[in-house]
Amino acid sequence: MDFVPLGLATDLVILTVRGGRLQVLLIRRGIPPYQGHWALPGGFVRPDEDLEATARRELAEETGLSAEGLHLEQVATYGAPHRDPRGRVVSVAYLALVPDLPAPVAGSDAASASWIDVNAVLEEHAADAVQDGRTGVREVRLAFDHRRILADAVERARAKLEYSPLATAFCPPEFTISELRGVYEAVWGIPLDPRNFHRKVTRTPEFVTPTSATTTRDGGRPAQLFHRGTATTLHPPMTRA
Repeated sequence: MDFVPLGLATDLVILTVRGGRLQVLLIRRGIPPYQGHWALPGGFVRPDEDLEATARRELAEETGLSAEGLHLEQVATYGAPHRDPRGRVVSVAYLALVPDLPAPVAGSDAASASWIDVNAVLEEHAADAVQDGRTGVREVRLAFDHRRILADAVERARAKLEYSPLATAFCPPEFTISELRGVYEAVWGIPLDPRNFHRKVTRTPEFVTPTSATTTRDGGRPAQLFHRGTATTLHPPMTRA
């Protein structure tokens, strides 16, 4: 029986909400294969590393962003025979949802790194360019099978917002219900009725806990500040319908 040498790699889908839009952290590859194409951060596993250690190292090396305190969860494993022109490479994809992070700085084999709107990347008939507020128009042609990985990770995030308090990971430690609603609208890509959303959130046991503080950063009257509650699952779940 013939055995095919395998390479083992990790890829990262880092999602955040910036300016009311769901965005993903992408790098522009500076070396072949797919030189000049956008890609998810990631790379090969070293002999002395476990998978998550590789993911955290590659994030720092390729974007300059620290993975310290970042919660990563595995999305899926990708191992199609021809997914990487360098040979048979199996990649384990990780997902992280984070509050707004600083602008990334390219390093390692990345020519540049930017936050890019998820919808502009995933739309079936979108043009090959989007407007990035920091760097201008950029081509959005993802290397390898990274478009599929991104689509899988985004759907995982959208589904988890229904039955878990994961949306609070996009928020600062103290947030308003309006800010939390903005996260749901950005990730799900749909508008939500403010009063109905407020009622659902505040009636879901241990989803959010009110603080004694208020803020006017939403504009208008002072709004109550909340922080994440102790719930690990939402009963009843939040629904997109």
